[in-house]
Amino acid sequence: MMLQLTNNTVAQLKNENTNCVVDKNKTIKIMEKQHKNVLGESLSIASTNPMTGFYRNGYCMTDTNDIGSHVIAAVITEDFLNYTLSKGNDLISPNKSHDFPGLKAGDVWCLCALRWKEALKAKAAPKVILEATHIKALKYITLEELKKHENK
Repeated sequence: MMLQLTNNTVAQLKNENTNCVVDKNKTIKIMEKQHKNVLGESLSIASTNPMTGFYRNGYCMTDTNDIGSHVIAAVITEDFLNYTLSKGNDLISPNKSHDFPGLKAGDVWCLCALRWKEALKAKAAPKVILEATHIKALKYITLEELKKHENK
């Protein structure tokens, strides 16, 4: 079954407590279960300005299509932007083909878990929002490490 979605429908689905996700192509994906954060609670939205998440729905959700595990809700810093640029990942410049606006310090963005862990070792890891960080982050990083870098 195909549904034609309007911008109003997409906004309504994103703002209601629905059991589905609308991706950047306005495709509805039914969520099999409630996504949890690292605290074991319902996953909170990370950011809608800029619109973040693997599905560009504001949540640091993941599934088997997300090879990078974009599960860390981070408050971006200049140090992190420079660090990841030095590793060949330019998060500063916009990339329209990936629906990527380009980031600046203060933006909240869903980061790859392993990149955040690399940045932690290099002392360039940004603060994290625990309520919006997906529980799958704990496969790569301990809750203790995340709590030490909590954005308060």
